[in-house]
Amino acid sequence: MRETLYIRIGSQDSDPVQWLITNDQQSDEIASGELVNKDCLDQLTEKAQGRTVKVIINGADVRLHCLTVPGKSERAIKAAAPYMLEDDLAEDVEQLFFAYASKPKEHLGDENCFLSVIASKQIDTWLSWFQAANITVKSMVPDYLALPLVNNHWSAVVINQQLLMRTGHWQGLIINDSIGDLVVEQLLVDHEEPQQLNSYSPIELEHQQLEINEEPEELPLLLLAKGVEQQTFNLLQGEYLVKEQRSPELDNWLWVAGIAVFALLLNLTGKVVELTQLNSQYADVSAAIEADYKTAFPQTKRVRFSTIKRQLSSKLAEFGTASSDTGLLVMLDQVQPAFAKVPKLKPETLRYDAKRQELRLSVTANDYQSFEQFKQALESASLIVDAGAQNNQGDQVTGSFNIRSK
Repeated sequence: MRETLYIRIGSQDSDPVQWLITNDQQSDEIASGELVNKDCLDQLTEKAQGRTVKVIINGADVRLHCLTVPGKSERAIKAAAPYMLEDDLAEDVEQLFFAYASKPKEHLGDENCFLSVIASKQIDTWLSWFQAANITVKSMVPDYLALPLVNNHWSAVVINQQLLMRTGHWQGLIINDSIGDLVVEQLLVDHEEPQQLNSYSPIELEHQQLEINEEPEELPLLLLAKGVEQQTFNLLQGEYLVKEQRSPELDNWLWVAGIAVFALLLNLTGKVVELTQLNSQYADVSAAIEADYKTAFPQTKRVRFSTIKRQLSSKLAEFGTASSDTGLLVMLDQVQPAFAKVPKLKPETLRYDAKRQELRLSVTANDYQSFEQFKQALESASLIVDAGAQNNQGDQVTGSFNIRSK
């Protein structure tokens, strides 16, 4: 079960420090106490270990404003807002820190910018106290903004003679309880109708326009702790934004996981490079196969690689193989000795009719006698030879042969 350490601090070194530890259900306090001043914060160092630390600051150091700022983008509105307040600020804008809040859902006005103003020096001072005590702070919230706001009624609680009042979604104050009547009377000047105030501790306020509802008493810091959990505003933003800290064990696991992810990415990168190279080689080989196939079979218009093996097998079946008795290759092997015996006869064209198993030759020679010698050589090789017409063209004789196996 998650536990949270709440610490309420004042502006001065000598202000007492209240602290409280609760679980995530906040049903009751686990431990609480008060330190003499900020120099005793190191007594909370051990208690802060393993717990979320949220700080409740003295709201007297913070001024709340809600403005109507021209502009559509959030960045432009935030950039302009500080200078719209410049005339109302005692310090220079550069010496102040501006923290922004979301517009409350219940707010009915036209204001579009809700911001708090605090001296940068004051935040630096607070953070230096916790840094010296080795305590990491997750958030800072003004104390009066942690008070409940039920049915838009004002709310109040007294802590160490200080009266905390919340008078709106983005309004509140902290004063000495001895001057509470004077301040409340001034607040009621702007209200025509009586106001209701929910009091969570005994208070002495009397005014005819103020109706006090006594709520069940509880530890003031526990009341504020519950409000902090409901409050989305955090003073630590921008340059003071706290980065989440991880445990050393988690860092070690993340380091190991990072190495594993790096190794996986490195391996995947290698596989991608290898696959890219293989795809490139495949494309080169495919282009070479297509070119060679079209060279061997020029009548082919389109080569499909999914069927090229079957097409080649079909073509080879037409040509015949070494183990068959017919086919182009077999006939060429039978015709070759005849060309060797009649070297004067040269082939011009060669065609093979697979259906008729017939080889058709167009040849040339120097004389008619070479044609007769070639025919006799073929017939002696047990081939059936049909000689075509022979024509004399100058000093060359052309003719043809149709050759079949017996």
